[in-house]
Amino acid sequence: MEITGYIFLVILGTSIVTFIPRVVPLMLLSKMEIPEWGINWLKHVPVAVMAALLAQELLLSEQVFSIKENALNLAAAIPTFIVAIFTRSLLVTVLIGVLSLMVMRFFF
Repeated sequence: MEITGYIFLVILGTSIVTFIPRVVPLMLLSKMEIPEWGINWLKHVPVAVMAALLAQELLLSEQVFSIKENALNLAAAIPTFIVAIFTRSLLVTVLIGVLSLMVMRFFF
């Protein structure tokens, strides 16, 4: 594949657009003193984002709430959630999630 000037500019532009929102807040916040309540509030952001992503993936099917159509995913999420709580290891959690979904799809 030949890289033309246009492709190079698109890659450069998308990398800049991706880089700026990640680095600028980090640079600004590193120079500020964040109050204790702000730090406590920020600790909950990753959990809230992950919960929203998981709820959407586990409970919605074609933008409609459906437990019946997502029963297999919900059943596979239970052992994954338990492993995540006890191990707090991303690698082990992902492996258990993939394996449990694989076993569920094989038998059901």
